[in-house]
Parts: sequence; C-alpha cells; structure tokens
Amino acid sequence: MWSAGESSKTTRDIIQLALYGPVHDPGTGMIPKDKIERVTTKTGIADAIETIYVRHTSGGISEIGLKSYDQQRDSFQGTNRHVIWLDEEPPGDIYVESLLRTMVVNGLVLVTATPLLGMTDVMRSFIQPSEEEQAKFFVQATWDDVPHLDAAAKQNLLASIPPYQREARSKGVPQLGAGAIYQIPESDIVVPDFEIPDHYPRAYGLDVGWKKTAAVWGARDNETGVIYLYSEHYQGLQQPSLHADAIKARGKWIPGVIDPAAQGRTQTDGIQLIQLYRDCGLNLQPAINAVESGLYDCWQLMSSGKLKVFASLGNWLQEFRLYQRDTDGKVVKANDHLMDAFRYLVTSGRERMCTKPKQQTQHSSTCIRAKIRCGGCSEAMNGGSRDRIFWAILLAAENHYPISEFLSERIAQRRALMCSALNMRRMQYTCIFQSARKLTTFCDSRNF
Repeated sequence: MWSAGESSKTTRDIIQLALYGPVHDPGTGMIPKDKIERVTTKTGIADAIETIYVRHTSGGISEIGLKSYDQQRDSFQGTNRHVIWLDEEPPGDIYVESLLRTMVVNGLVLVTATPLLGMTDVMRSFIQPSEEEQAKFFVQATWDDVPHLDAAAKQNLLASIPPYQREARSKGVPQLGAGAIYQIPESDIVVPDFEIPDHYPRAYGLDVGWKKTAAVWGARDNETGVIYLYSEHYQGLQQPSLHADAIKARGKWIPGVIDPAAQGRTQTDGIQLIQLYRDCGLNLQPAINAVESGLYDCWQLMSSGKLKVFASLGNWLQEFRLYQRDTDGKVVKANDHLMDAFRYLVTSGRERMCTKPKQQTQHSSTCIRAKIRCGGCSEAMNGGSRDRIFWAILLAAENHYPISEFLSERIAQRRALMCSALNMRRMQYTCIFQSARKLTTFCDSRNF
C-alpha cells in the first residue's frame, strides 16, 4: 500500500499521524500498536517515516509506504500496489500512474480531497465520469455530514473562509473555472419537503436522451408566486415507455414541456421522439430553447426568491452545484440534463401549469338533466313527478350510476321546490316520495 500527500511535511503531519500516531506514541493512530512490526525513517525530514510494516491477519507482513507528490511521477513507477490512498487532489500524471500501479493486481485507488483546484481533469473524472469510467464511486460530503460540528461552529468557520472558497470547503463543490452559471447560495433556494396542495398548478420539464432522460416537476403557489421544484426523474438506458410510466406516476394529468430537439426524427425508425412519448399517454408540447434568455429567467426567479427546491432533489442539486461556463463563456454541456429540463419548465412550462382536476360525476347528460328539471313534458304540474323519476332512471342507466343513490340525491334536491311550486300538502308529497323509494328498490333488485 501507498499513502501520499502534497508534500513530505504534509504526509508526515497528516497521513503519518492518522495511521501511526505521534512518533513518541506509536500505535495511537488507526494501526494498533501490537500490529506494528517496525518502521523505517525518511532522510532529510525530521520524524518522518518512509515505511510502516504491519502484521496482517493472515500472518504475513503488509507494507505501507508514505510518499508525496513533490517526489514527482517517477517515484510512483515500477511496483504494483493493492491500495493507494491519495490525500488531497494529486497532479494528473501521478493519478494516472497510481491507476497503473493497481491495474495488474486489481487494486484500489482512493482520493480524499477538497476541490480547491476547481474542475480539473482528475476531479471531473469522479464528478462527471465518462461512459468508460463508470467503475468509479464518488461521495460528496458536506459539513452537515460532520457530527462534531454544531451550527455555531459551522457559522464561525464559514465566516472566516474567503467567499470564493466557501462552497468548495463546506460542500465539496469545485471552484468553477469561468464561474458558476447560477451564482446563488444553495441555502437561499433549498427548502424542506412538504405535501403539495391540490390547488397548486403544476407542470414539468423533460429532457430526453438515451444515456440520460431527466424531468423536473414544479408547482406554483398562486398567492405568493413562488414555484417549488418538488420531484425529479433521472434515469438512463431505458425505452420511452418506461420513462413515460415513471412520469405518469406523478400524475397523468400534469402537462409537460419537452426538449424541442425531440421533434426531430430518430435515426433508427424516423419516428419523432415527442410523438413516442405522446403515444405513451403524456401531455407534451415543445419547449422554447432560447438558452441565454432561459438561463436569465431561471436566475431571476432564484435571485428574487420566487423559486425554491425541495431538499430531496439530490440529482438536481448535484447538477446545480457544477453547472458552469468554460473559459470562453460557453455553457459546459456535461451532466446538465436536469438543468435543461428546469430551463424548459421555466421558459415554457409555467404557462401550461394546471391544477389537479376534480372528480366529475358521471351523470352529465344535458338533455336528460333538462328533462328532469322541467318534468319531462308540458304536464310537469300534473304528472311531473312520475316523469322526473322516469328520466332519472334513464339517466342513471345511461351513466351506470347507482340508482338508489341517484334518486335519493335528486328527490332530496327537489323536495322543497316541488312542495312550493305545486302547493302540495305534506301527505301528498310523502306519498310521492314513498312511491319513488319503492320504484328505486324495485329497479335495484332487477339490477337496472
């Protein structure tokens, strides 16, 4: 095994201390004292150890060589290693050499680093791995993951750090080359999840692709004008029908806007992607794809407090943290699927937002309703009650509505009106009501 830091001194003060302990008190680090066989010292650096020999559980001896990046790439050549731990980000050539040293024995390279150097090739290979680098595993730890730091300590530490380093040191977000596109503190837009009320109008933005298809849902509080991003879909290498099922699970009634490139035809069968998704039951319209004006609209919403993001949207937040421009000022097109979907939602989805439709009753025939209201014929004042019951039965049968529930509802609604309009005595109306009940029972018993 190798463990390496930025310099011989930092290796001694950080890695050696963590593994071995102070030189005057060996065994107080991660390696138990009874497992340390012996050590060799490094020349030229006081109290620095070069190699720690550790007794393995198998009975053999393991070696831990302590190295540093200032020894240059040549010192990392030659021998195979099962594990290499690189503390703080290494130069690209040393990282590649370390990969080669573990290749033959199928070893492991660990990198623990605060990304103060920005989005370097090494950092990008972990945060935005290519298709060939899927074997890598990336964990982004923030100060909130550190149990021994309370809120006051974090606040004091953050205040003592230069503003341009705060995101990198507190959240592990690389300092971006030409600058983040949305230069807004994450704490200003992230809110705890809550149940979206039914009266909030909703819509979603959809960015489609084979490697990754992404969608983000928004709901607007019409009283405050604030839009809440409350759900996300983030999956790749799936057919449109599977993506559509996941999208419909959030609410088939919710309208969406899609990447306008989906209007183009696929190379395989010439079918428009947007039509494929529509055939799967999605209510979609092409979005406006004006990039710069769309980015401005998104930034304006966030900076004015009119956009909030649920804390559970981990993929959206991951892309948000790394969304940047290159040195030429162009948007870096890498791992930005949710950012595109978000832009589509803001530029085109807001005008499509709608509320959840209310449950509609099935008895909605205008013609028959009119018959019920007027008695069904010109003799409404004479035999109208029987006509009302007749038309009610027809309407219920037409709409498969439970006959007893329907008649009870209709008769109850008309009771006061009938008594007043026909000037009927209570006994006369009771007879009609009882007759209707008997007719209802008879119809139900015949499964009418």
